Amino acid sequence: SRSLLMKRKLFLYNFKNLRWAKGRRETYLCYVVKRRDSATSCSMDFGYLRNKMGCHVEVLFLRYISAWDLDPGRCYRITWFTSWSPCYDCARHVADFLRAYPNLTLRIFAARLYFCEDRKAEPEGLRRLHRAGAQIAIMTFKDYFYCWNTFVENREKTFEAWEGLHENSVHLSRKLRRILLPLYEVDDLRDAFKTLGL
Repeated sequence: SRSLLMKRKLFLYNFKNLRWAKGRRETYLCYVVKRRDSATSCSMDFGYLRNKMGCHVEVLFLRYISAWDLDPGRCYRITWFTSWSPCYDCARHVADFLRAYPNLTLRIFAARLYFCEDRKAEPEGLRRLHRAGAQIAIMTFKDYFYCWNTFVENREKTFEAWEGLHENSVHLSRKLRRILLPLYEVDDLRDAFKTLGL
């Protein structure tokens, strides 16, 4: 049987929030699915996936969850921790999926922001996902700590932050905020700065 837990080296290599993550072509997705019943929530499943030939991991997850036959009368919360943020096409698929299942909420915590070299579509994909109700954030130490204790075969070893984890997380969070901030807000800020003579 396949292990539900990820090897430590695999997690550390793929989820490191480096500014230039060369050679990391695969996307890993750790997930938790919970069903919410009024005040309580019950954990239904957790695990991790990685992309397979010709199929991105986000689409694999959508196929997986679609087969569950979820009760439309109940609320479900899905949390993803991904090594890369979704590409434009995956963002579109996920946004469509969320619109089709209004009883699902999705939170995405990404280690790094993915941008395709030849296409500047990814920011628009993230905005579309955000408009469809997904919460998108960058992983912080707290998220790495949680993943280490939930998805990794850690052999009782405590998670230790690498050098630059916090700085890179802050840098990426600012970048993401600029992407998700509606453009008119940015223009309003520019006008405000002009008025203030800044």
